[in-house]
Amino acid sequence: MATRKIVKIDEELCDGCGECVPSCAEGAIKIIDGKARLVSDNLCDGLGACLGDCPQDAISIEEREADEFDEAAVEAHLAGQRPATTAPQPGAPQPLRPMPPAGGCPGSRPMSFDPAPGAAATSAPGAGPASELRQWPVQLHLVPPQAPYFQGADVLLASDCSAFAAGDFHGRFLRGKALAVACPKLDHGQDIYLQKLVALIDRARIDTLTVLMMEVPCCGGLMSLAKQAVAQAERKVPIKKIVMGLQGQVLEETWD
Repeated sequence: MATRKIVKIDEELCDGCGECVPSCAEGAIKIIDGKARLVSDNLCDGLGACLGDCPQDAISIEEREADEFDEAAVEAHLAGQRPATTAPQPGAPQPLRPMPPAGGCPGSRPMSFDPAPGAAATSAPGAGPASELRQWPVQLHLVPPQAPYFQGADVLLASDCSAFAAGDFHGRFLRGKALAVACPKLDHGQDIYLQKLVALIDRARIDTLTVLMMEVPCCGGLMSLAKQAVAQAERKVPIKKIVMGLQGQVLEETWD
């Protein structure tokens, strides 16, 4: 055993809502006997992705003696809980693929999905342009850094408002990228945001990070978080900064 950071759950505060379960990409937390519990020390990476999702503030990070985090054990644990699926017919859209086993809010359950061939260029009659989104969830508090769709990916870190300001958000900014959205002014738990970004760089080994922010001063915090993450991470990745005007025009586009 080694002394390391690991999740601690206060059973007195926990009400068993299950909101924390989907946030753990390793499946280390389950609801057992009406309470959230850590299944095994070696399944917990100690990054605290679940902290921001507990409405009772029952989850914290402590430093104690614990088994080392074991990625092979995580893979075996997740593999044992994935339901069998049937192969899709050639040319058919890929089905939604649930990732880590989850409980609590179904809307927070991580999923990835692929388009049918040519879907990026066409859409159903009467529908708008095809979506370029290839994952769920997208909010930075909810995204699991260990998800397959982040591995070696180009990642777009977008401010909440940017998709509403840019009429061509999907085609111009999102295409070919994994997505995380956040608001540096209104969102709480930005220390968790920082941990998530560091994990994306070091654990998911993302290729590039594009920060899409609005021209308003408070949005600068998003770029600050990205730079802090790169400074703290063991790996270094290039950051593209895109500043958007209130009517969707690009005011600045530079690599850091």
